[in-house]
Amino acid sequence: MTVVADLLETIVAATRRSVEGRRRRTPIDTLLRDAPRPPGGARFDDALRQSPAPRVIAECKRRSPSRGILRHDYDAAAHATAYANAGAAAISVLTEPTFFDGSLEHLAAVRAAVTAPLLRKDFIVDEYQLAEAVRYGADAVLLIVGALRDGDLRRLSACAAELGLATLVEVHDVDELARAVDAGSRVIGVNSRNLRTLAVDLTVLDVIAERLPSGVTAVAESGIRRPEDISRLSARGYHAFLVGERLIAARDPGAALAALRQPAPGSGRV
Repeated sequence: MTVVADLLETIVAATRRSVEGRRRRTPIDTLLRDAPRPPGGARFDDALRQSPAPRVIAECKRRSPSRGILRHDYDAAAHATAYANAGAAAISVLTEPTFFDGSLEHLAAVRAAVTAPLLRKDFIVDEYQLAEAVRYGADAVLLIVGALRDGDLRRLSACAAELGLATLVEVHDVDELARAVDAGSRVIGVNSRNLRTLAVDLTVLDVIAERLPSGVTAVAESGIRRPEDISRLSARGYHAFLVGERLIAARDPGAALAALRQPAPGSGRV
């Protein structure tokens, strides 16, 4: 399939237009008033450090810009339930509609189905989206450094904290890592997939691992397919692993997660 030359820029522009339309329909105060419960941001952070290893953030998404439809019988609540039963530390739900076929209704359905900490996975560029995350049951949101100016990253991080949301701050290279650290980010996801070209380069995970400050919770993202990958990256200092396509495209996503969490041969992990 044809991939847009700069996919990240395209998605961010579409997101800004969509947010403005939603803001006109539903004021932010209404979203917060109708929230089912306060977010469990601290519980999300704790799960990435304290839940049984290996700690996987298992992702619910129907479509990928690079691979198209991943699952025709997509049922976010059912997949999330399977993940929770297989020991997911947390569950990520794609809510971006245009490129990933996601929706906030998927997030709400997952919230109704499981008690695990939930991450709203989207291209967050506005405080309005943080209020949506609260309204639809998220405990954490993704902030992508490459999609934000430094001031916006700080502002959205502070706003999320005020609302009780945790933040997973995603970087793709050492320059973005420096920006995330300067912004005070304490949970940093390192994505081996370039969001501008969709190419995956697993060496990014190793390069950035050497530069992660002590005290940061490090999450490896993309390209993780086998227990051996988790064992190797755990040894490099990663605390948790966000896995999406490998699981959702499997015949049985829950069984795929259970298999991924098994000790790698010779790892000594129990």
